[in-house]
Amino acid sequence: MIYNKGYNDFKNFIVAEDKFDARYLGKCETIMALGNGYMGIRSSMEERYVGEVRDTFVSGTFNKFHDNEVTELPNVADVTGMIIYIDNEKLNLTESKIIDYERTLNLRTGELTRKFTYECINGNRIQMVFNRFVSIIDKHVIGQKITIIPEIKDVEINIQSGINGQVTNFGVQHFAEGEKRLYDNKFLQMMETTTQSKIDFAVNTVHKFSISGKEYEPVSHVYMDRRKIGKDYNLSVKKDDKLCIEKISNIYTSRDKENEGLDIDGLKKVSYEKIKESYTKGYDSLIETSMNGWKAIWDKNDIIIKSQDDFDQLAIRFAIYHLVIMTPAHDNRMSIAAKGLTGEGYKGHTFWDTEVFILPYFIYSNPKIARSLLEYRYNTLPGAHKKAKANGYEGAMFPWESAWLEDGEVTPVWGGADIITGKSTKIWSGFIEQHISADVAFATWQYYQITDDDDFMNRYGYELFMDTAKFWSSRLEYNEQTKEYNIKDVIGPDEYKEHVNNNAFTNYMAYWNIKTAIYYYDKLKEDSPSIYNRLNEKLKLDKVYRLWKNKVDKIYLPKPNKDLIIPQDDEYLKKKIIDLTKYKNQKNVGEIFRDYNLEQVNQIQVSKQADIMALFYLLEDLFGKEIKTANYNYYEPKTLHDSSLSLSTHCVLANDLGDNHKAYNLFSCASRIDLGENMTTSDHGIHAASIGGIWQCVVNGFGGVRMLGGNLRIEPNLPDNWSEVKFPIYWHQDRLMITVTKYKLEIENLSKDNKQIVFINKGKEHILKNKICLNIN
Repeated sequence: MIYNKGYNDFKNFIVAEDKFDARYLGKCETIMALGNGYMGIRSSMEERYVGEVRDTFVSGTFNKFHDNEVTELPNVADVTGMIIYIDNEKLNLTESKIIDYERTLNLRTGELTRKFTYECINGNRIQMVFNRFVSIIDKHVIGQKITIIPEIKDVEINIQSGINGQVTNFGVQHFAEGEKRLYDNKFLQMMETTTQSKIDFAVNTVHKFSISGKEYEPVSHVYMDRRKIGKDYNLSVKKDDKLCIEKISNIYTSRDKENEGLDIDGLKKVSYEKIKESYTKGYDSLIETSMNGWKAIWDKNDIIIKSQDDFDQLAIRFAIYHLVIMTPAHDNRMSIAAKGLTGEGYKGHTFWDTEVFILPYFIYSNPKIARSLLEYRYNTLPGAHKKAKANGYEGAMFPWESAWLEDGEVTPVWGGADIITGKSTKIWSGFIEQHISADVAFATWQYYQITDDDDFMNRYGYELFMDTAKFWSSRLEYNEQTKEYNIKDVIGPDEYKEHVNNNAFTNYMAYWNIKTAIYYYDKLKEDSPSIYNRLNEKLKLDKVYRLWKNKVDKIYLPKPNKDLIIPQDDEYLKKKIIDLTKYKNQKNVGEIFRDYNLEQVNQIQVSKQADIMALFYLLEDLFGKEIKTANYNYYEPKTLHDSSLSLSTHCVLANDLGDNHKAYNLFSCASRIDLGENMTTSDHGIHAASIGGIWQCVVNGFGGVRMLGGNLRIEPNLPDNWSEVKFPIYWHQDRLMITVTKYKLEIENLSKDNKQIVFINKGKEHILKNKICLNIN
């Protein structure tokens, strides 16, 4: 991987590889993926290779293959693939002499480029350039352009290209084949319908040819096969002439809001008319429009880091790029998958990753999108109610893994192999990892405190709070011996500890959830009787409120012991301690499972990821620095960071505690999970939560921006090798630009509305009206 290819306007905007290696196809398929939130496409090459994963996903189009499996995002028909013959020699980079190979993703423009010189068996040399984009403006459009120049002698070229529905999700075919058709001897169309959810897809593609700038119509014929339609083109190209092939495609579904109510014939017609429009515009016009869209995104959201290592600047831009392309901002019936739209890992499901690790970026950078993501959770309340009822509880028990609105829990039951028993390991998260209900409530509160969006709270937010608190009050178990309420048999954020009692994170978050619901109940009853009456009638709040008041102060909250250590759960501190050096220095996550099975890991003081640390991060004002330091020093050496969610949390806390060097190292490790030199970490898709975590390291960590108790606090602490960071945020609907150097903190209100903003720095309140500059030291 090459990280320093860009220069001038593209400096630190280019991700590149300079060598083709068929062993590591998944790396660039994922990190160079293209998308726009509506759809995402892995950047597989046009020609096919063993081991490639050709994935195209459309947000929110879940399907269930069989009753004994869970719903997942289906892999849509591929439009990017081509078979190319040059003088009867099939293009295959594993078998040919390749000169000056390079593939780049331009984060600034959203264009993927691959170029090389290909030496044929007959001695001819062929220059080849492949360009591709997914439009950030027209969410349905995919563009490709292939340029071929023979350098030594004339060539005969054969190209087979079209729509290939012979793709699967790890072998599962989610589509029933529909009509295939060629229009006007030019436009190819294939219809397909998901087998269980009955979503119709229309996939269209068209090719345009030119030689040395003049349009050219090659000899061609159409071919059809099972789940496949394409055209076979034959061309003659003279030495030094430039053959240009444009392939423009689109994807439409009956799930699209604008297509609701259309029957399959209507969908055919709409998508066909649109492909004709795109064909007329052509690749260059379409990508120019998309580039302008990307320019607007970067003008608004770019973060500038002046570092001794340019990789840091590239890393934050890489994070912002992927946050944009993974997020279905167009539809509040959809959320962000744990692998975004870049791979089949986790089946396209949504976890707590969205609310805790990704949502803060949108709250501070694009509150409208943040609101849409929270509205998704509101829209899934029927599924949360269904799960609660099935487990004998009340209220909103949000699924650990969520997909379509009414699905409820979609976590698979069985996972990888147990090295001791040889059987599949049971996945307990869908049954007993329950803190997500409080996580959703926390995200709702965080959004409201930062945006001041009363309309959201009136429509959705208060209800989310009350419904989740209603769940927790039904979930609490009374301990007659201690006269306290416990939460037994759960998994906390540390998934290496199953079936634990009184996980500190879960208990504290449940306590906070109920306490905050009580506050809002009192507030609504006093100030907003119409909202109160509506929710009271819907949720029977008066009855639930009495339970909250009776139970909340009796919830067991683990307290620091004599060494100031808060027990992660009732048994963690009693478990065996082993030397974890081997696993702390591992090259790949999960190497501990080469020596132990999960049952054995459960009996060791070892953590997968931040647990107590996550509690300190979310509810940081409940704990003093001395307690945080003691627990960080105890738990971090026992944490393997086998979850990509872990590094960013530890980074921010290390920075808070004054360990500048460790914080920066953790940021660097988080930045390299996908973007770094390890060529296999991203095979199943991007680590979406870690991508959001990178932004949090920069803005919430080194930039020092936090919301504490509804107040804005800005307490920056730059790494030693950074001289400046500059980033935008929104606070109460005003747009602020924050610049931090070693010596000063400068904040400018770009909204120019003369509204006073109060913020805290070094424990002192300051008032920002237009611009303020404070000395840091």
